[in-house]
This record gives sequence, C-alpha cells and structure tokens, in this order.
Amino acid sequence: MVRLYNLHPFGSQQVVPCQREPEQVCCGGSDALFVASGCKVEAFAVQGTELCRQRCSFSTLGRVLCMAYSEAGDYLVAIEEKNKTIFLRAYVNWRSKRSDNSRVCIRMVGHQVEASFCESFRDQMSIIEMPMSEAPLCISCCPVKGDLLVGCTNKLVLFTLKYDIINEEFSMLNFERSLIIHIGNITPVEISFCVGYVAIMSDLEVLLLKLESDPTHGERDDHHPQETSNPLKHTEDVSNETSQLESEDFVICLKPMELLGEKCEQSGISVKLESTGLEDEKVKYLRVQHLLYRRFAPDISFYVLSDNVKLHSLQLLPIHHTDGETVVPQIPSPQSLARHGSIHPDEKDLSQKKEVPSLFCFFSLPHVGYLYMVVKSVELMSVYWYPEKSRQAVLTPQFLHVITSQSLQCFTVRCSAAVAREEDLYMDTTLKACPPVSMDVCALRIQLFIGLKAICHFKNHIILLTKAEPEAIPERRESPKRLLSRKDASVRSGIPHVPEAGWNLYIVNTTAPVQLYKEMVDYSNSYKTVKTESCLHLLSEAHLLLRAALMDGGQLGPAEKAELLEAFRESCGHLGDCYSRLDTEQSHLALPYYKMSGLSLAQVLARVDWTEESESQTYERGLVFYINHSLYENLDEELTEESAAKVAQIFHAAEPKQLPHVLSSPSMKNIDPLTALRYLRKLDTCGVSPVLVTLTKAAVALKMGDLDMYRHEMKSHSEMKLVYGFILEPRLLIQQWKGQIVPTELAINLKETQPGLLVASVLGLQKNNKIGTEEADSFFKVLCGKDEDTVPQLLVDFWEAQLVACLPNVELEDLFLKLISQYVWRLSKRQCPDTIPLRTAEDLMNACSHYGLIYPWVRVLMTSDCSVDKNYTEDLLKLQSLICSPSLDVASMIPFLEPLSEDTVAGLSARVLCHTRSQEYEQCIDTLLERCPEAVIAYANQELKDDHWILWWKKLLPELCQRVKCGGERHYLHVSLLKETLSVVAVGLNLRDFLNVLPEDGVAAFFLPYLLFCSRKKSLT
Repeated sequence: MVRLYNLHPFGSQQVVPCQREPEQVCCGGSDALFVASGCKVEAFAVQGTELCRQRCSFSTLGRVLCMAYSEAGDYLVAIEEKNKTIFLRAYVNWRSKRSDNSRVCIRMVGHQVEASFCESFRDQMSIIEMPMSEAPLCISCCPVKGDLLVGCTNKLVLFTLKYDIINEEFSMLNFERSLIIHIGNITPVEISFCVGYVAIMSDLEVLLLKLESDPTHGERDDHHPQETSNPLKHTEDVSNETSQLESEDFVICLKPMELLGEKCEQSGISVKLESTGLEDEKVKYLRVQHLLYRRFAPDISFYVLSDNVKLHSLQLLPIHHTDGETVVPQIPSPQSLARHGSIHPDEKDLSQKKEVPSLFCFFSLPHVGYLYMVVKSVELMSVYWYPEKSRQAVLTPQFLHVITSQSLQCFTVRCSAAVAREEDLYMDTTLKACPPVSMDVCALRIQLFIGLKAICHFKNHIILLTKAEPEAIPERRESPKRLLSRKDASVRSGIPHVPEAGWNLYIVNTTAPVQLYKEMVDYSNSYKTVKTESCLHLLSEAHLLLRAALMDGGQLGPAEKAELLEAFRESCGHLGDCYSRLDTEQSHLALPYYKMSGLSLAQVLARVDWTEESESQTYERGLVFYINHSLYENLDEELTEESAAKVAQIFHAAEPKQLPHVLSSPSMKNIDPLTALRYLRKLDTCGVSPVLVTLTKAAVALKMGDLDMYRHEMKSHSEMKLVYGFILEPRLLIQQWKGQIVPTELAINLKETQPGLLVASVLGLQKNNKIGTEEADSFFKVLCGKDEDTVPQLLVDFWEAQLVACLPNVELEDLFLKLISQYVWRLSKRQCPDTIPLRTAEDLMNACSHYGLIYPWVRVLMTSDCSVDKNYTEDLLKLQSLICSPSLDVASMIPFLEPLSEDTVAGLSARVLCHTRSQEYEQCIDTLLERCPEAVIAYANQELKDDHWILWWKKLLPELCQRVKCGGERHYLHVSLLKETLSVVAVGLNLRDFLNVLPEDGVAAFFLPYLLFCSRKKSLT
C-alpha cells in the first residue's frame, strides 16, 4: 500500500541553456552536469552562483548513445557510434578543456605513456580508447572506487581504475582490463556495479551477483575462464525446446520467479570468471556468489506495447559507515584533480571505502518498483505501486523519484531505517528506536510535468529532460514472440534523431530536509486530534527524512548539521508524543523516542493534555510505560510538587500496582506526603504486596514526622517479611543521585533502631542481585558518615553476615581479607567498634563453618597474659577463629598480620596459629617456650600427634632439658614442663628408646621414676 500526501519536496527550477536538444544527460558528481547531443558534450555548473552556467564543452568521436560519470577519478565514459561502429571511450581531465581549441590527447587503455610526454598531459584533456571484442551495450561506474563495468551481449568486462605515478607531484589516471564475466542466457540491457556487487537486468530479468576475492592469491591463480556457478543442465534443453516451438502462432511465457542465495543457480544463467589482470593486482575477483534472481512475466494485455513489460532503472545504492557516522560515499574533491592533474587518492581513504555495510538494489517495471536490501542478507524492503506508467526512476538515500509522461513523483524510502538497524547495536532497545523497514511507503508529491523523458539526480538537485510529444505516428505492431524472446534483449541502434521543437532541460532544486520536515509536522497536526495512525505514519516519514539527511551529511557545515540534529531531536519528541497517546501494540516505543529527544521527564509531563476532571482521565500505555521506566532509572531530576502529584495520579488511575515503586523514586521526593498517603490508602491490596505498601507508608510517615504511625506500620509484619518488602523495592533503603549513593530517611532510622533488620535487608538485596558488593559497602559508609578509608562497625556486621550467608556471588578470599584487615587494624590501633557488634565470636562460630573453632591452647595462651583488654577480646577471638577456618588460605593472610606486634597476645597468638596451620611446629615450640611456656604442653597435646608425635622427644624434650640446665627466672616452670613432657614420652616409648632420648649428663634420681614407670608399663603389657 502506498499512501499519498500533498507536500512540497520540490522547490525552484532553472532551465539549462543547452545549444542543442539533449540526447543523453548525466550528472557530473557534486558540481557538474553533462549534456550530450550528437557528437558534442556540454558541461554545466550546478552549484552556488554559477548554477546553469556552461563550464566547458568538447567534441566526441561519435554520436553518444550512453554515458556515465565517475566521481572517483572524475572521468566521463561514453558509448559512441560512428559509421555504424560502436566505440567505448573515457574522457579524463575534462576540466582542463576550457575552449574548443584546447589540445586533446588520445591514448589506448593500459598504454604506458613515455615520461617526456607526461608533463604535457597535466593541463589537457585525455581520451582513453577502450577496444572491445563485442559492441558495448551498457556501462556502470563504481560509485566508491571508480572501476568501470561494461556490458556486452554475452559478457561483462571490468576495467579497474588505477593511477600511473609519474613523479611525486603528478600521476595519470588509467584503466586496466582486470576481469571478464562470461554470462549465458541473459543479455544485459542495464547493469550496475558497486564494490564487487554486480546487478544485471534484461527486459524481464534481474540477476544480482557478488564477486569475491581470494585473500591468498597464490592458491587459485589461473587466468583461464573459471566457472563459479553451475546452472541446471535441463535449462539448455528447455531453451532449445522453446526455440523450436516459437513461431508466429505460439508464444512461450516463463513463469515469474524469485530466487535468493544458492537457489539462484536454478535460474539457468551461467556465470564464468576470466581473470585478465596483472599478477600483483591488489583486488582479484576469483569467485562469484549468487544473491538474487528475479524474473517477471508480462500481462497478456500488454503484448502489443513492448514498453509496458520491460524493466528499467536498475541501480545499486551504497551507504557507508565512516568515522563513526553512516554516510553515502564521499569522494575526494574533483577540484583538486583539476588543479594537479590526476592525483593519487590517499590509501587510507580508499581502505575506508572498501567495505559496504549497507547496499540497496532497485529496479522497476512500468507500474511497480522493487527495492531490495543487500550485503548481510538479501531482503525485499519495499514495493512501489505507481498510479500511472513510469518511464524512469532514480533512487537516493532520502527519496525515490519517478517520472511518467505527465508527472514527477516523489516516494519515501526505508534505506535509513535499514542502515540504522545494521549499524547501531542499541537500535530497537529502550535506548534507541527507528521506524520499521516494513512501514508503508508514501508518495509525498505527484507534481504535474508535461513531456518528461529522462531524470537524473545528485545532491539536492533533480535534472529533468522534457519534450513535447509529436503527433501520434502509427506504429508497426511487433510480434509478441519477439517481445518475449531473450534474444531480443540486446540494445538496438536507434534511428538518427530528428530535432524537434518543444524540449527543455531543467534543474529542479529539492526542498531542504529541515524545511520539508517542518511541513510534514504541520501536515500531521491535522490528524492529532482524532488519534489516528496517519499522524504516526507521517511523523515517522519525517523522522526517516532527517535520519537519511544526517547519514548523507558528509558535506554539511557545522550550522547545517546542528540544525538537522535539533530537528531530529524534535522529531523524536513528536514520535514519543504519538506513541504515548495512541493505544497501539508499539506504545512502548514512547520510551526510546523520548530518550532520543533529550526531553526531561518534567518536559514530557508538560506535553500531556490534562483535563479538568483529572480523576476520571484515562492514560495510554505508552505514557505510563515511559514514566514508569524513567522513574526506575536514575534521572537526577527532581519533579516539582505539582508534577509529582500528576505522576501519582496517573499511576493511581492506570497502574496502581506500580504506585509504591513510583513513590519510592528519588525523582518523587517533593511530593506532598499527605497526597502520597491518600493514594496509598486507596490501594486495593489484591495484587499489591501488603508488606511493600506497609513499608511505603512507613517511609511517608517518617517524612511527615509521625513516629507513632511509623512504629505501627513496622510492627505489622515480621522482620522476615519486611526484608522481603525491601527486596521488592530497594529504593526504600538505597537511592542514587547524580552518581552518588544516598541512604533514605527510612535507612537512617533503621540504623539507629533496627540495625539487624537493616543489615539483613541489604544482604537480601545482594543475594537477589539488586545491589552490588561495592555499592553495598559504599552505602554503609555513607550511612554511618564515614569516609572511604574508614570502616564502620555496621559494615563489618554486614561482611560477617555475608560470610555466614555464604553468598555465591561473593568471593570468599576478598571477604576474608576485608574482615582480617579490619580486625587487625582495630587491635593494632586499640580502636573500639563505633557501635555494638550484632554478633559475638561465639555466635559466628556456631552459625558459620567459615569461622573455625579456636584451639584450646590459644585460650591458655590468652589467660596467661593478665594485660589483655576486655574491650578488644571479641575482635581477637574473631581473628583467631578466622585463622582457624578450614576455608582460609593462611599463607596469603600472613602479610596482613604485620601491624600486630609480637609483644602482644594478639600478635603472638595470630602468628603461632598461622605457623601451626602451615605445620611449622618446631618454630611454634621455640616461640612458645620463649614467650609463653605455660601454653607449650597444651599446644603439644593438641598439635603433636600422629606423624608429628616424634617432636615430643626430638624437639620439646631437648629444649626443656637445655632450659632447665640454664636456670633463670622460669627454672621451676621449666622443670614442671619437663616432668609433664617426660610423663608423655615415657608412655609412648619402650624402655630402650626412652633411655636413648634422655640426656647423658642428667641427674639419675630425677629421671629414675620415669624409667621405672616405663619398665613397669612393659612388664604389664
């Protein structure tokens, strides 16, 4: 379906002052127009103040049948006829042809010119002859690289554009015949070429191919014809059978067909590649990939008029992505080529143009046009139905312009929508949106124009050739057989043209995108009151117009681009308004469009039409979705009391389940508490979590200063249910404002009154992935008024709760480091917790396996030192319990114990525990004997077992004997420890071994009781 509007995409027009009636017209890039008549070509300026002024003219060697211009290389190529012979020539450096008497150089394609003659070519036009074994039928220049593709009856010939470097300042443009594409069963009427993509069109068939280059040239480097597509064998049989059946009485009609990808081989068209380029050619096409084949069948009623059943206007349109912006290919300035001869393009610029992210293929029948998207996938984007028979069409990134015999028509295209989705990963998300590619196309204008014959386009100009129709001349009726035969698809040489009066060549200026956009917006206002989708459709077209203009904005100035961007944001706002007001399945698109518009939430609310009876007003899903999603994000925007009240009213009427969540948003902090409480009390709890409503009421009560109401609400549910309520809406506790974490009034109150509930709630948020680890740590620091380097006790309680809960998304090692560092810091600084810890060491050991049981000898060590401060006992016990944990890697924790002095019980016990966990028992015995001998027997009884029991007599007994000999203040203590050690050793060893471990210089009377005990033990056994 094609919608019709009556807009004004066309502006002023000028008449081109041609000397003769134009036979061929083509656009010369961004600044020239070529008009061919007979054996002469005129070039006219089409920019600025020199519009329609003749720039130069030059004679061709024959009558021009067809011509094309390449902006890459700034050359004109023409198919010419002279003495019934067809020639192909390229006109290079044509800007230097300032007068009819200017010298012209003629050279053969690929011919190396002697250096002595090269300098003379700098300021004169060159004609490059391109001999062909078959007569050329059609030509196409690559808009990106400037390569030339020539279509013949049974083949296509590719000429690669190259530059022969003469010296550092001068290089000559030349061509190299690099590839021959042999084609069978199709004769090209029109071709189009773009960076390896080849489109071939006959009267009723279209074939789209992709030439692929082999990255390793050495693997397949033969120059013989190479078949890359194997057509079905029965095709030749069908063709032979068709030719036998063709007669004056029979017509063979092939059925319509559309084939994509590998299925194109079923078309019966054979394609073979023959490489003719040099060995060192940078790009060498060695394979061909079939992308699309389309065949049409004529209507029987059109047998007589052949033009009614022929395809026309084949075109490949590339849209690139360069420097972060999607643009139509931009070529280096032709003016620089005119000043310096043929300048070799910058290699970096060429490399940027090698890939074509988005390519579009268009072709048309007289009454319908087809637009396909190519590259990543081949897909039919749009079908254009014309109200009358078309003569020619031209595709641009913004529009499709079509001419008939009586009118100039302007249709919208979906290229910008397709490219946006190809290039932007965030498209069709909550961040960005774009009108769909499948949206109905529309005709913006059908402008009456009598006698239209040809059209071409460049930038913001359309070139139109008109000619008054001569008197009707009876035409010879052709046989339908000839009309439908493939063999009749070749281009026939026309009868010499007879000049006729009544022709004109116009340059029509297209309306500036912003001006046309404003007209489309004004036009759409007529639909706004009735809430129809026509308003949405027209605004979507306006949006795509601006998006396409921005994509084609490589030559825009800063002011023009700023104006386009401002209009683009405005169009996003209009689309957001449409989706927020219309009840459609796509109403959620109001969110990304409003985001792209840059409008604030308050500005969007100001655009809503509020009725006087606000209580009975209804609100569409799009507006509700946008506000709800916006309030869930951290917008850093405070709504006024009036705006906040409107938001509460909207959700009370449209989506009451979301009201507690909405009221918890930081953007709603200015709402009147009485208004919020009134809406909360009206809530039907069916479908709404009662505990969530309770917590929201409690938060509102705190804001009002009503502590009695607050206590009543908090006591109405158990702590477990309250934790669940905070999980449903974390913003009741934690909010973000301008990137900073802000605790709510409710969180501040819970810190003083119910810290356990607060810690459990934040733990629940983390367990349900509602808050991250770093975010939770920052929350407690901000809540307790501490800086980044200070750790409040409430945060330590939270870490301990994390360890008890064994959260899967928390790294145990990091948690151990945090806790041990904090315990060590407090003990080393003799710093008491700022609040009473929620759990004691015993609570933690009973609740969590990560807090290990403290070894008994540690308690003996602690009781031996009377100077231990009771205020730090809990931290020390927790530290010792963590070191005893089986989950802890002790080796990684030793560096964190450095702040603890060994002169303290804390430092001593921590180090001995670490060495014990590392099985360094001998070092531990030395340390205990030196610092706390009272604990050495308890230590040995606990640790020296099994494989380490030998240390009783290998380490402990000799050490004690030595210390007894030395005497000193602890002589009697050492003697007592020696006796206990001998009692243990005497039990474990036989008499001979026991005698061997006793010191040789010992007093016999002292050791005799233990010897007797050892001997009696053996006799008893």
